[in-house]
Amino acid sequence: MEKKVRIEVGEPEVDKAIDVMNQSHGIDFSGYSRASLTRRIQKIADKDANGNFDSLLSRVASDHEYFLKFLKEVTVNVTEMFRDPSFFAAIRNTVLPELSKNNELRLWHAACSTGEEVYSMAILMHEAGLLERSKIHGTDLNPDVIRRAKHGTFSTRLIDEYSQHYTLSDGRSSFKEYYSEKYGNAVFKDFLKKNTTFSEHNLVTDGPFNKFNLIMCRNALIYFQKPLQSKVLRLFKESLVPGGFLCLGSKESLMFADDKFAFEVIDAKEKIYRKI
Repeated sequence: MEKKVRIEVGEPEVDKAIDVMNQSHGIDFSGYSRASLTRRIQKIADKDANGNFDSLLSRVASDHEYFLKFLKEVTVNVTEMFRDPSFFAAIRNTVLPELSKNNELRLWHAACSTGEEVYSMAILMHEAGLLERSKIHGTDLNPDVIRRAKHGTFSTRLIDEYSQHYTLSDGRSSFKEYYSEKYGNAVFKDFLKKNTTFSEHNLVTDGPFNKFNLIMCRNALIYFQKPLQSKVLRLFKESLVPGGFLCLGSKESLMFADDKFAFEVIDAKEKIYRKI
């Protein structure tokens, strides 16, 4: 068997990949963490380059289906229902009583991946009696994960884990009330989907598209370099109504952000902030 030639991915290869994605598909990864991009592109090259990195990039440019596969590998799509249950308990017990003072509510889940946290929030809003007056928007730059989010399905092998997370987040009911099982998958019930919408949005290049009472973007900023972090946080600030809430991931913070003084800390542990 012919030995596979390994391409060592370094700065020149990453620069080429960024240029191809930007020029061919209008997606700019120049502000993303180089260490993370290098690891992920190396993994792709090990599988698909066959000793020719330029040929791989040519395929990225010209083959749309392969580009979607490449994009899925390059971006981070790790999500789950009620991820970090203590965070969702804090939302339930601290933030929702404040949001309930509004007649209409708009929520934005940025970089939502396949939508599990969007549906988690829909369940919280339902149990607080707020879902009917809410519009929940989930966005991501990857059209493939947006398509999956719209379907609202997850594997039944995850039910036990998700049910435990739901209970630990101070769930008011039984998790099984929110889905039905079909062909080995669990499908979220229609009333959770009624006030949710999913669409493509690129945090790097796209601007504000509404004014929101709450924005959630958890564990995405850690993959951005500081200038891009600042740009995205500015977008969030501009997209929030006065008194609106911003929720970040457990490893993220506003401590070193340019706009940190535009926010007050509501829960330092759970990374919940409020626009002053």
